[in-house]
Amino acid sequence: MVRSITGFAAFAVVAMIVLKLLGSVFGIALSLVGTIIYFAFWGFIIYLVLRVFSPSTADKVKETISGKPAA
Repeated sequence: MVRSITGFAAFAVVAMIVLKLLGSVFGIALSLVGTIIYFAFWGFIIYLVLRVFSPSTADKVKETISGKPAA
């Protein structure tokens, strides 16, 4: 009986450590995805402003990003 209780306690400790590690890895991945979405949002806003006020400059930026050769 003491042996099974000790085994369950050890399993619980190992499970808690593994869950904590998985949670931190998941948190880091979620943070990276959030940061990428944040930068993409601001890039879109800047491109949209360029498109409204200076369409030719926006075309040049789009060509630069997509890698197409300039005319």
